[in-house]
Amino acid sequence: MELFDLVKLLEAIAPPDLAEDFDHGKIGLIVPGYHRVNKVATALDPTPFVIERAIDMHAEAIVVHHTLIWNPVTALTPDMAGVLKLLLENDISLYSMHTNYDRAPGGVNDTLADLLGLKDTVAVDLCRAGVVETQSLADFAASASRALKVDVEVVGRLNKDVCTIVTAAGSAFREALPIAKQLNADVLVSSELRHDVIRDRGNVALISAPHYFTEAPAMKRLADVLNSKNVRAEFVDDPPELRVIRS
Repeated sequence: MELFDLVKLLEAIAPPDLAEDFDHGKIGLIVPGYHRVNKVATALDPTPFVIERAIDMHAEAIVVHHTLIWNPVTALTPDMAGVLKLLLENDISLYSMHTNYDRAPGGVNDTLADLLGLKDTVAVDLCRAGVVETQSLADFAASASRALKVDVEVVGRLNKDVCTIVTAAGSAFREALPIAKQLNADVLVSSELRHDVIRDRGNVALISAPHYFTEAPAMKRLADVLNSKNVRAEFVDDPPELRVIRS
């Protein structure tokens, strides 16, 4: 397909006007490459590993959640130069879909809610709220850990019964906590838990998973969606190397 048609398809999946104001100018086609796209790689971040894997699989375009350039650039670091060199030398297009894909139906937040088994899910701004069968906080945290395939942090009484869950993919605890409180949620699931959130949580239990693992599943789902629309796509998994050290 033509690159223009791929962009139209991606904009239909996650309309740019769903994005937060701070994202304007940072989503869409960041680096144009080949005009013809026969294969697409999807990933959370445009890391050197992801780009090299895309080259190996002969992909002409990479679709990521996190943009390559976030802040204005006044100088190129060696890392940034290396990534741009890989993209430009291989004529690979780079497309970013950030908060628009967070909000889009079937996007980042819906994928996280689905993975965690939420039912009767509703969208609340950038969050998703739903219910699970009543169970202890410890049991729900364990099931979340299994679903996300990573260790999680838990704040709250482990034997507390929980049913109403709010999820917010990525580093959204601070923004999502008032919503969880307003909904009288039992649990808030997000990433990058901070001390001030723990102190302000009230009666809301908190489950924190590493950022990558709350968002990357949606990029895997995107590859499946593109394949269902006759666009050859493959997800490139590049998780951080996390280790838990206990004394």
